[in-house]
Amino acid sequence: MDRYDIAIIGSGPAGLSAAINAVIRNKKVILFGSDNLSNKLLKAPKINNYLGIYDVSGKELKEKFLEHLKYMNIEIKNEKVNSVYSMGDYFALSLNQKMYEATSIIIASGVEFSKPLNGEDELLGKGVGYCATCDAPLYKGKTVAIVGYTKEAEEEANYVSELAGKLYYIPMYKDKVSLKEVIEVVEDKPISILGKDKVSGLQMSKGEINTDAVFIIKDSVSPGKLVPGLLMNGEHIAVDIDMKTNIEGCFAAGDCAGRPYQYIKSAGQGQIAALSAVSYIDKIKLNKKII
Repeated sequence: MDRYDIAIIGSGPAGLSAAINAVIRNKKVILFGSDNLSNKLLKAPKINNYLGIYDVSGKELKEKFLEHLKYMNIEIKNEKVNSVYSMGDYFALSLNQKMYEATSIIIASGVEFSKPLNGEDELLGKGVGYCATCDAPLYKGKTVAIVGYTKEAEEEANYVSELAGKLYYIPMYKDKVSLKEVIEVVEDKPISILGKDKVSGLQMSKGEINTDAVFIIKDSVSPGKLVPGLLMNGEHIAVDIDMKTNIEGCFAAGDCAGRPYQYIKSAGQGQIAALSAVSYIDKIKLNKKII
């Protein structure tokens, strides 16, 4: 398996800045994110505090970012990373049906503003999951509920419907859904996940759904659940001035590393994280040569 120098998770200003600065320093980089770059960026009506680029909308700034990526020949891997494991001298990144390896990682996944459902943390791994396509085979012929926060969740739902005996889909967005006929769409708000040792149901505002599993599909997995053992400071990743986390070789930048939530701050932290990761990789390579 090919091993990258740096895997970057997130395609907002922090992740893009990290990718650009790492490529400038001749590192082999893989960037995970979205072709839209950042939903937060797209929604910005006017930006005036980004040095040198002012009086622009979020969409206009996005186009500037894309131009820069194209100039640097950087591609975005339009896939969601579900989990990251430290293997000692490298990291293993798990996606839906794939695995990637990288010597270091930079987390630039932003922040999730929606709170976890009641019972979500307690039943994680006991019927609660964040990758339906990964765990669907465990529930072949059983009842599954998918809470989708993005249109992309529909792809996972359509796949899972081929394995599950019954599938409920709860869209947390307003767009029209495009799902197979066998999937039952529930237009209601989930309140809590039910069960003691394993999931038994999903409490909705207007009733209850009996289910063996609940998959919650968002743009990104919260950092604390993404990387086991990652030290958090409230809802943010704990980092030092060099964007280092408590895990050797793991760095973080942008909104996920704390306030203020500003594009120019995120871009600056992305650069620092990239430089720190480059220094970390160079030391490893130097030590191997000496040995």
